[in-house]
Amino acid sequence: MSDLPWLQHLIIVPVLLPLLVGALLIPVDQKRHTLKFVLGFGSGLLLWGVALALLLLADREHWPQGIGVYLAANWSAPFGIALMVDRLSALMLLLTATIALAVLVFAAWRWDRVGVSFHSLFQFLLMGLNGAFLTNDLFNLFVFFEVMLAASYGLVLHGYNLRRIQAGMQYVPVNLVASLLFLIGVSLIYAAAGTLNITDLATRVATLGAQDAWLLQIGATVLALAFLTKGAMWPLGFWLPTTYASASAPVGAMLVLMTKVGVYALLRVWLAVFGDAAGTLGGFGFDALLLGGMVTLVFGAIGMLASQDGGRIAGYAAIISSGTLLVVIGHSGGAVLAAGLYYLLGSTLALAAFMLLIELAERIRPPGAALLAITMEAFAIEDKPEEPVGVGIPGTLAFLGLSFAACALVIAGMPPLSGFVAKFSLFHAMLDTAENAGSVAGTTWLLIALIVLGGLAAIIALTRLGVRTFWASGVLTPPRLQVSEAVPVGVLVLLCVLLTVRAEPVFGYLGRTADGLLHSAAYVDRVLGEPVVERARAGGLGR
Repeated sequence: MSDLPWLQHLIIVPVLLPLLVGALLIPVDQKRHTLKFVLGFGSGLLLWGVALALLLLADREHWPQGIGVYLAANWSAPFGIALMVDRLSALMLLLTATIALAVLVFAAWRWDRVGVSFHSLFQFLLMGLNGAFLTNDLFNLFVFFEVMLAASYGLVLHGYNLRRIQAGMQYVPVNLVASLLFLIGVSLIYAAAGTLNITDLATRVATLGAQDAWLLQIGATVLALAFLTKGAMWPLGFWLPTTYASASAPVGAMLVLMTKVGVYALLRVWLAVFGDAAGTLGGFGFDALLLGGMVTLVFGAIGMLASQDGGRIAGYAAIISSGTLLVVIGHSGGAVLAAGLYYLLGSTLALAAFMLLIELAERIRPPGAALLAITMEAFAIEDKPEEPVGVGIPGTLAFLGLSFAACALVIAGMPPLSGFVAKFSLFHAMLDTAENAGSVAGTTWLLIALIVLGGLAAIIALTRLGVRTFWASGVLTPPRLQVSEAVPVGVLVLLCVLLTVRAEPVFGYLGRTADGLLHSAAYVDRVLGEPVVERARAGGLGR
């Protein structure tokens, strides 16, 4: 291999682009809001285009088995840093870029002016998210997690008031402890297997001696605790509802994505390392994930029923979503996994739209009700820099009501939108897998019942919130919304509808994604077999 094809460089763009733009934005004067937005939005738009290109390249198998590999510094895996894109990582990159664009447009009118360095922190957050989806190395996964979390600490406190400071005092220490667990788990895994490359680790698991295998299991358990803290499994996700309720609307929408990163990392590592090729360690931890997901579903459902605030309801909805995805990982069947990924797409888009929608819907309440409902700190000038005085959008109440109803239907899994399609497909896959095994186990029926009850709790909580917001406030005055605030919500809702209408091709793509994840031999061939660039090495750029 004498030259690296230019398309190969697209793999590293989602990491380098936000890093460079974020650094470029730091010295820009805070008063130059338009310039900051243009640079940030331009970066997001390019990231979206690159993510779409990577998704098409992976699905059309431009690279063998649809897996692209980028050897950083031209060191071959597992000795160097290897970035890898497949159908799943490309899908997550596209989902991240889509929500990021919506959030940037939503924040452009006022939220990016509330505090300092919003756009720089936002770009670094994107860098961490994209790097976590692309890396094939546990230590670099830790590095990208830390970049993501460091940016999120500033964003959670963005537009600070008393509630956000209190939430930050909980959010920051919890994630620092999770990071410590992450580092300890990675160290134990390296001590046991002698590698941190996920693909190389998968090839060594089956050959480990009894003592090393035991040490690997301890390290993997500690690592899972870090992932599950970020992924909000009960009881590790106690911090999430308060953080969701306290964060500004744009930051809350990005927190939805950050919660999914923990689940993604767990899915990526566990299917690769403890799959069918792991020998005696095959299937390690899957039953625990199944049980943890079930308990998380119960906890999320109770939390939704007990909550009155829209942000806390959204937080518990995210916990239910995480519980459902943990159940999917624990079940680990191909059709179940495809349905779970479809659920991940729909629930993430709907929850992100809902987080943005909450802030708009709160403007419906008359000032007197708002003063009784929340403390004076919520009206601090740092938190609410300007009042919405722009041109009102015709049919504002109808738009808010329909958007709220659509989000509620997807989150609760009610027909006819993508949430119902996802849950119906999930039930069908679970029952079909159980019947092929000979009989339907009681665990499968319990899982189905818990998911149904979670959806029932969601529709009760969201209906109650909708009634209180749109009908129980007396005579409603249509709120003043900016077009830049309404469009992102509308686009995310329309994507949920499109996901429903185009369910067949989406399921086709996700089916191919699940098949690839469950056959780790292809990753071994591609990642460990990727050659270095000989011409670059001869010129002194390689080893």
